[in-house]
Amino acid sequence: MELQTGADLNLSQLRFQVLTVLIREVGKDFKIEASKAEIDTRRAAIVEQVGGEAELPKALVGAGIAPQNFDLYLEAVIVSGKISDAIVATGVTQEALGAEITKIVAAKAAQLKVDVNPRYGKWDPINADVVAVDSAGDAVKSTTP
Repeated sequence: MELQTGADLNLSQLRFQVLTVLIREVGKDFKIEASKAEIDTRRAAIVEQVGGEAELPKALVGAGIAPQNFDLYLEAVIVSGKISDAIVATGVTQEALGAEITKIVAAKAAQLKVDVNPRYGKWDPINADVVAVDSAGDAVKSTTP
């Protein structure tokens, strides 16, 4: 198992935080939420799947999820699944679902004016994602010919 560190870890956690907020906000637009019971049920299933509560911390590390963000992660997964179901119910095909979700999340990000500190990455409004950037920009130049 290779763990994320440094800039990769920062980018991953920032992406998680931004996308979780966006999924929750899109969920509100669809009048969709995850109940505590749904989160608890999903949590129990995952705990069982990984071999019990004692194994959960290792599984979370492997998945790049901070223990304090586990319920938030579960909420995002549940809401995202319900959003997908709602979109498919409107006639969008499974093949077009990913593009439609990206379009909806990107529109919500534009509405909320998502802005990322360039020190940590850049918001990609086309793909609705946080992407890595060279935070030094032109300030550091290679002396190698």
